[in-house]
Amino acid sequence: MGYKGDIGINSFDLSSPDSIAKAIKNTKKSTPVKVYLQGYINATEENEAVKIFNSESLWILIGEYHLIKRILEENKGTILHYHIEQDRRNSAIPLLNLLELEARVEPSAIIRENVLIKKNAIIMMGAVINIGAEIGENSMIDMNCVIGAKAIIGNNVHIGAGTVIAGVLEPPSVNPVIIKDNVFIGANAVVLEGVCVGEGAVVAAGSIITQDVPSNSVVAGMPARVIKMKNEKTLEKIKILDDLRG
Repeated sequence: MGYKGDIGINSFDLSSPDSIAKAIKNTKKSTPVKVYLQGYINATEENEAVKIFNSESLWILIGEYHLIKRILEENKGTILHYHIEQDRRNSAIPLLNLLELEARVEPSAIIRENVLIKKNAIIMMGAVINIGAEIGENSMIDMNCVIGAKAIIGNNVHIGAGTVIAGVLEPPSVNPVIIKDNVFIGANAVVLEGVCVGEGAVVAAGSIITQDVPSNSVVAGMPARVIKMKNEKTLEKIKILDDLRG
C-alpha cells in the first residue's frame, strides 16, 4: 500500500475476478480526511490535492491524510486545536457519486464506484453494494443487504432486508449472480455465487439458494427447493408499492 501514482480503479480491466483483484492491488490507495482547524496555517504552496477553506481563524482542509498530516506538523506552533473526520484507510475503490442518480439512496448505504443504479431504484439504510453490481429500474435493495461484486439485479425486484447476494470475488466465480426481473426475495436469504434466479420467482425469507431457481417458482429452505409455483395468493403477499418508487 502507498500513495505513489495516480491510477484509479476504472483505469483497469474489471471484467473478471482476477482482473478486479489485480486492479485493487495496483490502484492508488486513498485515505481522505476532513479537518476542522482553529488558528493559523501557512499552506499556500500546497497543490490541488488539498482543498483549503478559510475564514479568519477557522480553516477546513479536505484531502489525503498524508498531505494534511504534513500541514498540521509544519504549522503546529500556530494551531490552537483541530478535529479530523475520516471513514476509510488505504481504500482502493472510491464511493459512487450519487448526485446525478435518478434513484433514491437513503443514509448509511455504501455504494462503491463502478456500480450501475437505474431509474427509480431504492437503496435503503445500511445496504452495501460492491464494485460492478447493477441494480435495475424500480428495484428495492432493503436495509442491510449485501450485493456482491458484479451481481446483476433486474427490474422490479425486491431484495429483502439482510439478504446477501454473493459476488464474484473470494471465492472467485466466473459467473455472477443474476436476479431476473420481477423477483421477490424475502429477508435474510442468501444467494450463492453463480446462481440465476429466474424471472418472477419468489424466494422465502431465510432461504439459502445454492442452485438456479426456475421462473415463477416459489422456493424455500436451506438449501432451497421448489415448493410450488406462484399463484394469485402469492402475488398478493409480494405486492410492490409503486408509491415507494416515485
